[in-house]
Amino acid sequence: MDIIDKLKKAEEVIWYNPNYAEFSRVRDELPISLEEVREAENRLKRFAPYIKKVFPEVADGIIESPINSIDKMKGRMERDLNKEIPGRLLVKRDDLLPIAGSIKARGGIYEVLKHAETLAIQNGLLKYDEDYRILASEEFRDFFSKYTIQVGSTGNLGLSIGIMSAKVGFKVIVHMSQDAKEWKKNLLRSKGVQVVEYTSDYSKAVEEGRRLSNEDPKSHFIDDENSKDLFLGYAVGGMRVKKQLEDMGIIVDQEHPLFVYLPCGVGGGPGGVAYGLKLVYGDNVKCFFAEPTRSPAMLLGLVTGLHDKISVEDIGLDNKTDADGLAVGRPSSFVGKIMDKILTGAFTIEDYRLYDFLNELYEEEKIFLEPSALAGFLGPIFTSEKYKDSNIIHMCWATGGSLVPEEIVNDLLMK
Repeated sequence: MDIIDKLKKAEEVIWYNPNYAEFSRVRDELPISLEEVREAENRLKRFAPYIKKVFPEVADGIIESPINSIDKMKGRMERDLNKEIPGRLLVKRDDLLPIAGSIKARGGIYEVLKHAETLAIQNGLLKYDEDYRILASEEFRDFFSKYTIQVGSTGNLGLSIGIMSAKVGFKVIVHMSQDAKEWKKNLLRSKGVQVVEYTSDYSKAVEEGRRLSNEDPKSHFIDDENSKDLFLGYAVGGMRVKKQLEDMGIIVDQEHPLFVYLPCGVGGGPGGVAYGLKLVYGDNVKCFFAEPTRSPAMLLGLVTGLHDKISVEDIGLDNKTDADGLAVGRPSSFVGKIMDKILTGAFTIEDYRLYDFLNELYEEEKIFLEPSALAGFLGPIFTSEKYKDSNIIHMCWATGGSLVPEEIVNDLLMK
């Protein structure tokens, strides 16, 4: 059966990218360079003293998450799904990223900080070699309060941008689609963020937020569909994995490939991380995107080559999923075109499995993730049908969960 037919029927499917090419052959064609990612990393280092001052819980001012080995979870998955997973199973704990509790802390916070730095330098208030802790002063907060940041979001990007922008002193407006969870809206409002709610989906919230921001010369719209700065913030996270794995005694090479499974909504977060991973590992890393069966926006865009010119509604899907961060009907064209030759593949997962994995991971490893963060866990099951090498290192990217209120955690575990 043709893959589009399977997508139309909301079936679980894995797709291996026929356009994949050796990274060394395509790297120079891509619109993002290694130098730009290094520049982004240096910017985050400049801001580390400021981050440490305004968020004391970030001990060294570097927003990063650990990697855990999850052997018990691997055994549980093999038993429950009656499938051997060759190699090791790891989880990248972006659910523990400080400040915003999700992968969006990477790109979202980076773009807010870059915008603040740009404004301060353009207005003669800051020099690159100064101690950035001065940005926490009332003088700077007053200056930033004259400017607005806006974003459209299903939830976690809005949290990261709302929390960081409010801390810097910006006025901030988050345009939230119908998929956004109530607790995320309430948390934003408690930080002084203006939340605008929409009865339509993510694309409409982005479109309206972009339009309103464009009408205000002092407003900056953070565009999840097209932002290079968001992408760069995520790419830094991908590049940092190399040192983390080396510190764990794990070397990635041709004989020990790394398979990474990334939950995907519009594509910016997983796309940026995948790009950062490719920069350090080249063809020794294989990146896969994971999407709900009812919202396979990026997979549909890649398979057809139409990117943002096709939506899941066009093939009869309703774009309704409990994985709120992945409830996207139309993918980022910017990211899709970058991934076209460097993504190894993509797969879809049914919502009920998200809850199966959620419970199993909690029971076996005492790790709680929100439903969308479990999408990648079907990846090792799918790829083990094709790749049997016991030297494979599988890594599921856990994208969020630590900020979920306790009563909702209990509800999700009951599901």
